[in-house]
Order: sequence, then structure tokens, then C-alpha cells
Amino acid sequence: MLNYKHLHYFWVVAKTGGINHASERLHLTPQTISGQISLFEEGLGYKLFNRIGRRLELNDAGRTVFSYADQMFTLGEELEEVLRFRPGGRPLQFRVGVADAVPKTIAYLLLETALKLPEQFRIVCREGKLDRLLGDLAIHRLDIVIADSPMPTNIDVRGYSHLLGECDTSFFATPALAKQYKKGFPRSLDGAPFLMPGEDAAVRPRLLRWFDKEKIRPNITGEFDDGALLNAFGEAGTGIFAAPSAVAAQLAKQLGVVQLGQTDAVIEQFFAISVERRLTHPAVLAIQSAARENLIIQPGN
Repeated sequence: MLNYKHLHYFWVVAKTGGINHASERLHLTPQTISGQISLFEEGLGYKLFNRIGRRLELNDAGRTVFSYADQMFTLGEELEEVLRFRPGGRPLQFRVGVADAVPKTIAYLLLETALKLPEQFRIVCREGKLDRLLGDLAIHRLDIVIADSPMPTNIDVRGYSHLLGECDTSFFATPALAKQYKKGFPRSLDGAPFLMPGEDAAVRPRLLRWFDKEKIRPNITGEFDDGALLNAFGEAGTGIFAAPSAVAAQLAKQLGVVQLGQTDAVIEQFFAISVERRLTHPAVLAIQSAARENLIIQPGN
């Protein structure tokens, strides 16, 4: 059977970057740790490190073992924290993954309601690519993932997509740009500087189809995977940008931008992805309620 004590020593060595650092963390002598790692490698039948001078580098087998060990011991640390602090009245963790294509204003609009519940929750947000977040969801490192598209069919993760709602799209610019391009919207967008969402954003192909249908050829001055960075460039006046109409007032207040116009031909959808067929977590239900208040829910959903 796998020796979990040896696995833990290996994990600490790999995580801290060497035996000396690991010995300080584990309060053991370097000789003891080195001996335990050797026994662990003998038991597995694989060498896990390449020795380069005085440094240890993970080889292919070591990287495989580390990826599993890192998940195991990170979850163990989270469990220890919950057991240690919850009896003393500390809030429970609500772990949310937010796909980087989801506008931050939408994420906040949905998540703030969880903080107002009678139960105390500490929200832990993780932002990243959808496929990576779904991997964390599968091993229960996240309670839910908020995305701008349902779960892709090509990802081998068991989960369920729950439509939170949808809204049309508005276009924003600084007052200086708005003065130049607001009149005659949407034809005024032809040749106008435009900031385009990145390829992972579900709204991108809808925008492109709408531009094509309206025979609009904007001058795309930048493409951004990160919505917050796109907004920052928009705030600086680099170009016109699109965002969900549901957060038009917040964007105008936060960024000092002006709404040029809107179209219901470009719809943005938002989903909660969970491992549950039915949503039961009180914080997730609060998010669903917030979506019903601020977004349009299609009949039958």
C-alpha cells in the first residue's frame, strides 16, 4: 500500500523546492527526509527526482505523483481549516469558480447576495479558464462554477448546467469617443475603434455575426481574454466595448463611460455549473435568486 507519510514528505520537498527547506518546515533533519524519500522511491519502483548539482528537479514520474499529492494534501489542509475554525463560529467557505470570460460586474452582481444570507459564508473566488475550473469542480475543490456558456460536451467531467439568465448587449465609450460615435448608432460603429472579447468568450461569435449582418466593420484595436483588462482599456478611451446591459448603470458609475446604444440581437447568457442535478446549496440558491431579479429568465427554465 502507498505510504502516505512518505508521500507527504515527497510533496513538501517538491513544493518547497528542496530537502533543506522541507526539513525546516517538517522539523526533521535533512538526512531523515532524504532517507524517507529514498524508501518511498524504492517502494514505488520509480525515481521521482533528477539531481542537478545540489538541486532536485521532478522528472516525469515525479510530476505525475506530485499532481495527485498536491490535490490530496491541499484538500486535507482545507478540511483541517474547516474543522478547526467552524466550531468557533467562523464562517463556512463558499468556493466559487468564475470563468475569466464572465464580466466581473456580473459576477459581483450575482455573488453579493450570498454575503447577505443569515448563514455566515466566506466567499473564496477562483478565476480562470473554464476547463481548469471544471476540473477543480470535479474533485470538489469548488462548490460551483459561473460561466458564460454551458458545460462543454468534450470535457470528461460530470456536471450540470443551470441557466441563471440572459440579457441583451450594450455598447460603451468614454464621453469623448461617445461624442464622436453615438450619433447614428449602430452604423456609427463602422470603422470605429473597438475592443473585442477574447476567443473563449461566448459572446464573441455573436458579436461578429451581428457586425456581419449589419455590414459593420469596426476597427478592432485590441482583443482581451480578461474582461477587467478590456474594461480598463475602455475606460482609458482606447476603444468602444460591449457589455451586458444589466450592468450598464454600474459601468457608467465605475468607469465614467457613456452608453452608445444596445441591441437585443446579441444575447449574453450566464450559467451555474455544479455537480448537483438540483441546486441545493443556500448560497447557490441566493445566486439563482439574484439572477432572477437582475437578468431575464427564459420561459421553462
